Amino acid sequence: MKISDIKPEVYDMAERAEERLLTRFREIDRTAEANTRKVMEAFQNHRVSEACFAGTTGYGYDDLGRETLDRIYAEIFGTEAALVRLQFVNGTHALTAAMFALADPGQKILALTGMPYDTLRTAIGISGDGYGSLHYYGIGYGQVELGEDGGPDYEAIEKAVAGPGVAGVMIQRSRGYEDRRSLTVSEIGKIVETVKRVKPQVRIMVDNCYGEFTDLIEPGHVGADLVVGSLIKNPGGGLAPTGAYIAGKKTLIERAAARLTTPGIGGECGSTLGNNRLLYQGLFMAPHTVAQALKTACFCAAMMDELGIESSPGALEGRSDIIQMVRLGTAENMKRFCLGIQAGAPVDSYVTPEPWAMPGYDCPVIMAAGAFIQGSSIELSADGPMREPYIVYMQGGLTYESGKLGIMMAVSAML
Repeated sequence: MKISDIKPEVYDMAERAEERLLTRFREIDRTAEANTRKVMEAFQNHRVSEACFAGTTGYGYDDLGRETLDRIYAEIFGTEAALVRLQFVNGTHALTAAMFALADPGQKILALTGMPYDTLRTAIGISGDGYGSLHYYGIGYGQVELGEDGGPDYEAIEKAVAGPGVAGVMIQRSRGYEDRRSLTVSEIGKIVETVKRVKPQVRIMVDNCYGEFTDLIEPGHVGADLVVGSLIKNPGGGLAPTGAYIAGKKTLIERAAARLTTPGIGGECGSTLGNNRLLYQGLFMAPHTVAQALKTACFCAAMMDELGIESSPGALEGRSDIIQMVRLGTAENMKRFCLGIQAGAPVDSYVTPEPWAMPGYDCPVIMAAGAFIQGSSIELSADGPMREPYIVYMQGGLTYESGKLGIMMAVSAML
């Protein structure tokens, strides 16, 4: 299947979809412009220069670019400090390091947005009792389910936080692989306010993956103690080759850094091996790239409307992450959708996605991802666990034009 195989009726559907989205696209562009200004101001405030792009080797001591980028992330995300490192292998790794900063053995962490997504369950010790999990080290876990409307249950949060031993809480901004909506930053702010009113010393971590630059503010601006995300999602702008960030209170950043490396070294080491330029340029591009991904998601929702297929958020709804959930109903529909997304990719377009036993998940997962960076969720991809009701989670799109074509390929495959 190739781009030339897009059916004529799909072009007609696309034209109708775009006509509906004109006003929504202008709103997305305004957010991108405001966030670009924020990023540029941070670059200027911290005097970014050519010297920041030089890489270090070995231990990586005194890496000007790495240390400056930490300060830039802290400013952009509204926090005291930040840890931006290539040594984080993915977002789950960074989130785990941050969770160890929230609580000590014998204390407890609460998830305030229901069950975390699959890979974190292993790190926490919910699924199994793997060596090195939080449970292994005696850190307890509890969770508060979301309310009937899919938003936070503030009354239940108050009651749970007041319980004995609670030292930290975690908030998942994005829907992950769940049939729920993402949270707005204002909702996160209300959760923070609720928790701090009940128990001011409790540390609050926000899993910010997929959410960066979709709003004018970030969770750090509304009081979150730690904000965590992956560089091969939104803030890497499609250029960062790997890595993740943790932004937050200085004392907690130091605790997380000790988990990333080792006590006594923390964030002082970590060579950048010539990748600083990509991290800076990716962050500079990120607000624009996120806007492209948001437009692609809106277009996907509008095209699903054309087919009578349920998706969330709706085409004209506000968004707090780049993920588009599509309820496909059958395994065959899910495979065809992913086949189309893969066929519309610039890389590995000839590959047929098949479900496989992905590490960290309890059922086969299908993934369409023809990306320049392996696993990059800011590039167009679609994936999900092969279980009823067969929901696929589509995200990304480095350019709207390429994302649009990928969605049109998926629709053609289903037709």
